[in-house]
Formats: sequence, C-alpha cells, structure tokens
Amino acid sequence: MSTIDFSNPATIALLTEALTAAGVDGLEISWPDGQLRIVVAGKGGARLSSTEAKPRAPGSAPTVVTAPMAGRFCIEHPAASAAPQNLPRSVSEADIVGFVGVGHILLPLRAGRSGVLTRLLAEPGALVGFGDPLFEIELPS
Repeated sequence: MSTIDFSNPATIALLTEALTAAGVDGLEISWPDGQLRIVVAGKGGARLSSTEAKPRAPGSAPTVVTAPMAGRFCIEHPAASAAPQNLPRSVSEADIVGFVGVGHILLPLRAGRSGVLTRLLAEPGALVGFGDPLFEIELPS
C-alpha cells in the first residue's frame, strides 16, 4: 500500500471537497512526522492547519521557516486591510508570519521561534513547493 502525500495541494483539496460534500465538520490526521487538521467552516470555506512533529534545534545560525505544503505564498492574509509590516521585525514563536494557500484554503505559517524576522526568501504571490524556504528568523543570543 502506498502512502498518501498530505503535503500535496491536490490531496488536501480533494479531502476538503469530500468533507464538505459529506457534511462532515472536520478531519484530523496524525502520522510520525506531523499532523494535518481540516476544519470545514461553512460559508467561509475550510481552515487548514499542519504541524511538524520534530522541533527545530536551536543554534547560532538563523532559523528558516519553510513551506509545509505546496501552494501560493503570501505574507499577509488576503482579507487583511492593515498595511504590511516591514522587515526586520520581532516575532514570537506563535506569531503568524505568512500563509500558503491552495484555492480558498489558507495554511498559516507560524514563526516557531522567538527572534527577529530578518529576510523574506520567497516572493509574495509565488508558487512554492513543500520545504521551500520562505523566511529567515535570527534567534536571540
């Protein structure tokens, strides 16, 4: 039996459509390397979250935030009316620093570490693949 690639946008879109058609409120899938949660939110579409099970090791080198799945990269929520924040800026580990979108599904990207968001490594609006570097965060010393 082959494994399902939960980082594939087509797989996620298919699961979301199936959940919506079946009237299911959501789905959570866990595996050794991570977790995928899709919550069907009615008219607003579905919300999607994904986490890696393996924490990043701290060090003196900057931490790189990578794409957890393939999709379109954006640094601000498409519905946000606020002006984009300039770099560098301080972030906490729980801060949302961007999004990867597939259709109407947006996956928020959390900093994962407290520090200073110093560099944007992908162009806003660009198509990104699983594991592509998106941001660089300098850790406090």
